[in-house]
Amino acid sequence: MGILSSLFTGVSGLNANGNALSVVGNNIANLSTVGFKSSRSVFADLISSSLGGAGGAIQTGLGVALNGVQGNFSQGSLSTTSNALDLAVDGNGFFVLRDTAGAAFYSRAGQFHLNSQNQIVDPSGFLLQGFQVNTSGLITASISGVTLPTTTAPPNPTSSVDIGANLNSQSTASTFSLADPAGTSQFSSSITVYDSVGNSHLLTSYFTKTAANTWTYNVVGSTNEIVTGNYHTSNVNTSLGLVRLASGTLTFNTSGALDTESVVTSYDSGTAGGTAGSTVGQSQIDFVGATGDQAISFNFGTSVTTDGGTGMNLTTQFGAASGLVQQSQNGFGAGALQTFSVETNGMINGRFSNGQVRPLAQLALARFPDPLGLVRTGKNTFAESGTSGQPLIGAATSAGLGRVLANTLELSNVDLGESFIEMIAAQRGFQANSRVITTSDEVLQELVNLKR
Repeated sequence: MGILSSLFTGVSGLNANGNALSVVGNNIANLSTVGFKSSRSVFADLISSSLGGAGGAIQTGLGVALNGVQGNFSQGSLSTTSNALDLAVDGNGFFVLRDTAGAAFYSRAGQFHLNSQNQIVDPSGFLLQGFQVNTSGLITASISGVTLPTTTAPPNPTSSVDIGANLNSQSTASTFSLADPAGTSQFSSSITVYDSVGNSHLLTSYFTKTAANTWTYNVVGSTNEIVTGNYHTSNVNTSLGLVRLASGTLTFNTSGALDTESVVTSYDSGTAGGTAGSTVGQSQIDFVGATGDQAISFNFGTSVTTDGGTGMNLTTQFGAASGLVQQSQNGFGAGALQTFSVETNGMINGRFSNGQVRPLAQLALARFPDPLGLVRTGKNTFAESGTSGQPLIGAATSAGLGRVLANTLELSNVDLGESFIEMIAAQRGFQANSRVITTSDEVLQELVNLKR
């Protein structure tokens, strides 16, 4: 009976080491597979048979079995690429993917690209999942496939203009005239603003000193871009093609700081004198083909009396040549997506043709209580199992999920030298167990020969 069991013991050794060779071979075969995680064989002895003795003191083994194949989820080496959608996870997280049926998969392989619908997908067509961005540009808790915009991004009409300049305190007082705006002002600055449909308009502000420490500014536009029918003829100069749109007053203290800012008089009411607004610095302008009464606030700084500020942060009045220091406005025209980038926190930022940069989505990452329990489903993906536990899904760099690296791929973590050693060990084990079988066969042959 012992000789026969030695045959079966040898067979179990052949099977176990043959399976170990399969595991090693799979590791080596996937040496160049991006994001591949190697495995190792785990052996266990079979239940021993007792031949007698107190407490089963005389026991012989029944062989060996492959008890499991254990994954190695250590970090693989990182390789730099030229593709912005080549992504790698530096840490414990997995990319979250879904197939067209909505089934969830998880992967470390970050070879992504855009499909015909501008969706970010892996080579198998699985959709990369991320947190969506709402119309205000804020990240929401909603997770779905990441799609980059293909339509033109809407414009943002200008609502505020900041002007920082120095107005020469030594200038001589005069009176502004639309017939000669440059000749009746001491300084001017121009800025491009945008209407409700994204059209650009050049507005020029003429600054005229009217008294000691007192200046007026007159905002002028082009007759081609303004609904001139809403403006009194005294505020329209057809020969120069100019329309006076708004005016206001600035005063300065003896230190040169901006002291007060007046409300703005807007001239779109059709009267020669215009209509004073109720908000300091805010004007009303009627652009052709756009929403009427567009409110644009002109901000010259935090004035001392009006705003309770220092009066030194934008426009000042010092004894130096008048000049523009800084100028900005918050509007922009429509724009198409030109390029995008992926940050380490998984944020995908798009750069548009209008110069704007805004978030498009934030990639979701997942981690598991026991990643060794994940089921390999092929195509560089894993699936959740009862052993792995449910995934914790969040944004990159949070909750121990790791960070996302763009223009980077995680290589296979297969150690070729270690694999060769395991291959040799499996080969020797297979050979040795085959010797057990041939030896047992020879012994049985001798037993049969006893009858002769």
